Amino acid sequence: MIGRTLALDVGSKTIGIAISDPLGIIAQPVETWMRVGRRRDVEHLVGLIREREASNLVVGLPIRTDGGEGPSALEARRIAAEVSGVLGEDFEVVMQDERFTTAQAERALIAADVRRSKRKKVIDQVAAVLILQSYLDSPRTR
Repeated sequence: MIGRTLALDVGSKTIGIAISDPLGIIAQPVETWMRVGRRRDVEHLVGLIREREASNLVVGLPIRTDGGEGPSALEARRIAAEVSGVLGEDFEVVMQDERFTTAQAERALIAADVRRSKRKKVIDQVAAVLILQSYLDSPRTR
């Protein structure tokens, strides 16, 4: 797989966004988008995909510990479907299990001695980086 991949950690108030390098090896944070409504959120995401020349999108799917999907998973699927609808069926959108990525991001930031106020601003980006790196490292992408 060669080309940039954009990844999302979709929350109720924010969307953490990360992108890969052009070779699809390393994930890096982009931004935390403050949600303003699904239509404007999707417009912003499509704009980023085009601006960054991403060839596909990975959306974190928050699976509950019992294996089921709740309202957060439904919202992530809606965002994925709407982005796909705008960009067309040639643009690949992948749902990636994101269980525990926010907790992992929190632990990593605490270990790096990042202050609580700063952690709150970047945690969604770090979660998106973890989602993307997991996808990039998976056997299906090699």
